Order: sequence, then structure tokens, then C-alpha cells
Amino acid sequence: MVAPGMQQNPAVKTWLGGIEPAWALLDQQSFDALQRFPPSSSGGPIRLATDLTMDELQQSAVASSTMLLLLSATTAPGLKLTATGNLARTVVSEMVDRFAWPGFDEGEAFRFNKVVNEPDFLPLLFIRQLAEAAGLLRKSKGHLRCSPRGRAALDEPNLPSLQALLFHLTMWHLDLSDFGRGLHDRWPQGDVGVVLWSLSVSATEWQSPERLTRMCTIPINSVLEPGWDSASMAMEARILRTLHWFGLLDYRREPIEGQRFGERRFYRKTALFDRFLSFDVHFETADTRRH
Repeated sequence: MVAPGMQQNPAVKTWLGGIEPAWALLDQQSFDALQRFPPSSSGGPIRLATDLTMDELQQSAVASSTMLLLLSATTAPGLKLTATGNLARTVVSEMVDRFAWPGFDEGEAFRFNKVVNEPDFLPLLFIRQLAEAAGLLRKSKGHLRCSPRGRAALDEPNLPSLQALLFHLTMWHLDLSDFGRGLHDRWPQGDVGVVLWSLSVSATEWQSPERLTRMCTIPINSVLEPGWDSASMAMEARILRTLHWFGLLDYRREPIEGQRFGERRFYRKTALFDRFLSFDVHFETADTRRH
């Protein structure tokens, strides 16, 4: 819940830098509902489309890679595991060649690696852990196999809802804090409903992570501390980049003139964002607006 007068707090005003948060437009009931209630097929403030076409599923690296991994795991005896429980190097090598993952450059990523283990290839590690958490894969006799639930998910009538299953689990149940180097605990994932709605009205044009962070997140004390902008780093690593993997945000970067390695990064909604996510919210009136 937003404390009354929070936007008038000097530290918050400095952090915002004159930017008006999108969530300030919401009435208190809608704001509370977005914080409290995850997506539900029976109603609520957030709904996820469960009727995506195959072309739309292919726009999501998460959905398309999950389908690929599940299909590979349906062939007996399954995907071979190492003694430590990771996928074998032969499996990893195959998936490196087959995964189509945004922003992944095989040559650059493995330039100094003579061999590639599963933890070295984040897309595969993420998809495997997500599929296991969803009950779509299970370990058996030294192999990773497609579970009955995983086989059912691949059935044609169920495929249109695969993205919704994976997205709900990722954003509301998985702990993405490691993506942000553990900074600020689970922030801003804990407010993901508010953040997603705010992005729906703020990311219609190219915006920097710094601006989207201030427009879409609810600041906590640790992000207000002066110094480097750890809030934008956490927001980009846990939310923006993950939405890019799901095909919901476009991403581009451009070099900073005069800096050899510096670059600016920008995000905006894809058409799939509004196709996949819908919201039922109401707005503050002018005399009750949250400040």
C-alpha cells in the first residue's frame, strides 16, 4: 500500500526527478487489487490470454524454447543428466544450436569456454528450471523426461494456454532475485501486478530502463539511497529483460558517442503485450489522487 504523501517525501522526489509514476493514476481499490491478486481465469484485475496462436507462441522465446525442450524430452529415455543433476554437455550443445534466444550470441558467450555446461547457458538453465517447477519435466533414472502434464501441455487443445502457465509461474511464484545480483531482495517483483499495469500505459514508446523504473515501480528505502542506480539495474534484470524473453517487450540499444563500451538501452511494448495481458482497473478522481 502506498503511504499517503509518499511522492512528497524529499528522497522520493529526488529519485523520481520530476517523473510522475503511472500507478498514481489508479484508485486505491485497483492499486490494492493489483498488489494482492495474481491473474485468475475467474476474474480479477489481471487476465492472461489462454488462446494464443502458434505464431504468437513463437514470438515468445520462453514458450517456444519450452516446447522444444519438452519435445526433446519425450523421446526415450529422455535427456541425459550428469551425476550432479545438470543436463549433460551433449544435451547442452544441442540446445545451444537449437534455442532461438533474443540477444544471445553463441560466439561471444562461449568465446573462452572449451566446454559448455548447463549453468553456462542461462536460457537453457532457466527454461529447464521453469519447466520442472511447472511439473512439465521430471527426473527419472539419470534422465530428464517429459511428465504426463508436460505431454498434455503439448497437446494441440492445450498449447494456446502454455504462455499463460509459464508467465504466471515465472512472475508470481519463481524468485527472480538472482537476476538482480540479490539487490533489494525481491523488489520490484513483489509488486509485479502494479508494475505490469504501469508498463501497459508507460511503454507505448521507446523508454530507458531508468525512466520505466521511475514510472512503474514503487520505491522502497534501499533504492532511494544515493549512489549508483541499483533500482534500474534490478528492474531491468528481473522485469524488463524477462518480459523481453516472453515476447512482450521489444529491446534496442545504441552506442554512447565517445564511449567505447557504453550504450543506452530502450524498451517498448510489443503487440503481444496487449494481446496477452488485460487489466480491469479504475482511476483516481482529480480530488482524491494519490500524492
